[in-house]
Amino acid sequence: MTDRITVVVITHNRRAQLLGTLDSMTALPDAAPIVVVDNASGDGSADAVEERFPSIRVIRSPRNLGAVARNLAVREVETPYIAFCDDDTRWQPGSLRRAVEHLDAYPGLGVVTGRCLVEPALTEDPITPELRHSPVPGPGWLPGPALLGVMAGLSAVRVRAFHDVGGFSDRMWLGGEEELFALDLAAKGWWMCWDEEMVIHHAPSAVRDPRRRRQLGIRNTLWTLWLRRPLGSIVRRMAAVLRSAPFDRATFAAVAEAVRGIPWVLRERAVVPAGVERGLVLLEESQRNSVARRYVG
Repeated sequence: MTDRITVVVITHNRRAQLLGTLDSMTALPDAAPIVVVDNASGDGSADAVEERFPSIRVIRSPRNLGAVARNLAVREVETPYIAFCDDDTRWQPGSLRRAVEHLDAYPGLGVVTGRCLVEPALTEDPITPELRHSPVPGPGWLPGPALLGVMAGLSAVRVRAFHDVGGFSDRMWLGGEEELFALDLAAKGWWMCWDEEMVIHHAPSAVRDPRRRRQLGIRNTLWTLWLRRPLGSIVRRMAAVLRSAPFDRATFAAVAEAVRGIPWVLRERAVVPAGVERGLVLLEESQRNSVARRYVG
């Protein structure tokens, strides 16, 4: 595994949970090299990792880059594939190897996303039905349902595909940043799929600001719509997104923040190809009914 896939972890002020995750990831029978990007933590996370895990490479970012910190790590890896692992997710035995086997076998596959079980009860993440029953049409060779969206902490990615789209947008920072990334992969012709047997556990961290995360999620969803969807789809999806959010100051702040970005959105707007848009339209019903897509934090 050492020359096929590298695990990339980003973290910010979650020292104890990060160390627990790394204990688990380094003990896997299919363990792979790990790169940790510390997003300017103030709790000694980087020092603790270097002391306990001398084989793990630590990159210290001078500021909190959010999801863009993954880009720093990917620039440094030498393997053809990467597995994203958040500081509160843990890949289960055999899942990294399974990801490598898929990416080795199917050169057109850019991303394979696994099944998320939420601790402590190990219940399926609410997003799972959307992935398992994805209506997106795909080629017969895909080893699982075709996707037009991924969850980074549950996904293995082909490095060439990652570089093909420039990684994660620094505009998005964090919160739904995967949506634009996935659409750009699809527009470039890369396929994404879900694998039920590739399992990752998620122990949601209590160290988070749910209201700010909701703001970022709404803002980034609106930006992605405006950047990549035709006008009719923008109107439909905006209505669905805003209906799912509380009518409060956080939602108003998210919309205001999105509106302030309109000048750069217009400069960078590039609508996805017609085939990708058809797949996105097919996804809209499951998205409207999804409890995982309600902005209630």
